[in-house]
Amino acid sequence: MKPSPPLLVFADDWGRHPSSAQHLIRNLLDAHAVCWVNTIGTRTPSLDWSTVRRGVEKVRHWARGNSAVNSSSAGPKIVSPRMWPWFSSRRDRWLNRMLLEKQLRPLIASLDEAPIAITTLPIVADLMGPLPVARWVYYCVDDFTQWPGLDGDALRHMEDQLVARADDLIAVSETLRQRLARMGRDAHLLTHGVDLDFWKSAPTSARLPDLQGLPQPWIVFWGVIDRRMDVEFVQRLAGDLTHGTVILIGPQDRPDPALHRLPRVAVRPSLPFEALPGLARQTDVLIMPYADLPVTRAMQPLKLKEYLATGKPAVARDLPANRSWSDCLDLTTNPEDFSRLVRLRLAQGLPEEQRRARQRLQTESWAAKSRQFQQWIAEPGNSSDFQNAEREEHRTPALFCSSGLRSNDEGLSDKSGFAL
Repeated sequence: MKPSPPLLVFADDWGRHPSSAQHLIRNLLDAHAVCWVNTIGTRTPSLDWSTVRRGVEKVRHWARGNSAVNSSSAGPKIVSPRMWPWFSSRRDRWLNRMLLEKQLRPLIASLDEAPIAITTLPIVADLMGPLPVARWVYYCVDDFTQWPGLDGDALRHMEDQLVARADDLIAVSETLRQRLARMGRDAHLLTHGVDLDFWKSAPTSARLPDLQGLPQPWIVFWGVIDRRMDVEFVQRLAGDLTHGTVILIGPQDRPDPALHRLPRVAVRPSLPFEALPGLARQTDVLIMPYADLPVTRAMQPLKLKEYLATGKPAVARDLPANRSWSDCLDLTTNPEDFSRLVRLRLAQGLPEEQRRARQRLQTESWAAKSRQFQQWIAEPGNSSDFQNAEREEHRTPALFCSSGLRSNDEGLSDKSGFAL
């Protein structure tokens, strides 16, 4: 049997946050030699502490060189090439292409055969052609042109080039797949998976020092805390609570300062991914109070299926990625409903019908998603029954009505409603 081709993956820093690309690739390490390229990211540097901290982190990576950073033979070979942190001008992009090409060509030459290049980011578009790889796959995980704080025009230009030249495209949401179709390309649909055993294996009481002393019950969001969060949702909930704490856990990326001034709201730094199941065990309700924005309508939150796997009640904004699971959690469109439903779930817990509906998570493993991902990148243009199943997932269950209410919501007239 012919060995599987090596993979050259351009994505977020390996091990920094558990992205979907990392979940997929981790399941392919036994079959493929993987070179994982830690990119510099997409945000234009600015004069703030988050940029300084990130800059120091990248300089440390560069100082270690491009040998395998990981010490485990089970992991990918990780490289952290030096990059110029701007992409707006043609000169910026030329400089980055030259830097990356010079550093990656020897790596590619050391492989047994030309690798399949996979990118989650548009910023490597200028490498398509100059870099000697077998083919390019665009794994589209977000609409970065809509992200707050990013240079949307520059990213749009690079993504146009990337989409036009890629040999194959894979999108994580139906919204992103349709967006790529409007750009003239068909894409496979591969929604996120979940590791059920991981979310069920946590001890009943985990030690969480940063959360000690916060009044219970706990209402928890984990993920990036930024301008995608709807402050009105959090504010209304915090104002209606008579006891307990709304806990927002994760890296902060220029969030609305009002979040830090709300009563009964605690903003805390990220926890290690391995600690999240223990946090979930001590949580009463999990929340996703995202605003309704172009960027949130396009995304497929990793935390959606993670929340469902915990067995805890979940209340979220009514967004396209959530609707196919609307029989498993509570969705809403306004702050009043969000607050009402969170408080209902605090009082009553997870409804039995939602618990039963979550059984279909059994078919959503990362191992299964990785097998399909592998088939698509290895066999261009291949289609399978898996694609039909993925699109079926995006059909809204019959229990979810256009009003945002479910028929089993006990007469409620309003509803409420983290890679991390």
